[in-house]
Amino acid sequence: MEKAKIMVVDAQGHIAGRLSSYIAKSLLKGNRVVVVNAEKTLLSGSKSSIINEYLKRLEIGSVINPRHGPFHPRRPDTILTKMVRGMLPHRKAKGLEALKRLRVHIGIPEQYKSVEKIVFEKALTTKPLSFYLTLGEVASRLGWKGD
Repeated sequence: MEKAKIMVVDAQGHIAGRLSSYIAKSLLKGNRVVVVNAEKTLLSGSKSSIINEYLKRLEIGSVINPRHGPFHPRRPDTILTKMVRGMLPHRKAKGLEALKRLRVHIGIPEQYKSVEKIVFEKALTTKPLSFYLTLGEVASRLGWKGD
């Protein structure tokens, strides 16, 4: 098997679902993936329906005690991580190992500023940016204050 390589992906301008599928596939191949600019990832669809869907998801809780979960991500990096996790077989050892190779960051950390970033052409937007909603906007509506 080939040596695992570190891929630094700039999420800016990518559609979240398509980007997540590319990331999940490369994680399963054994690569380490670092995603930067998670808050600039885009969601397509009606802005009101996207926000209402996320707000409705927050109402789901435990009948017994809220400490028991489910726990809902409110930060852009954790939302994107959960999207990728949904595309991995995370209940099996292979998927769990793949998920451990993923790092998602808000903004660009200092050590990745000079590194060449990968762009997935097929995951980029096709319409003008006004048709999309960023993960940062969704997260701020869910209660994220921004770091």
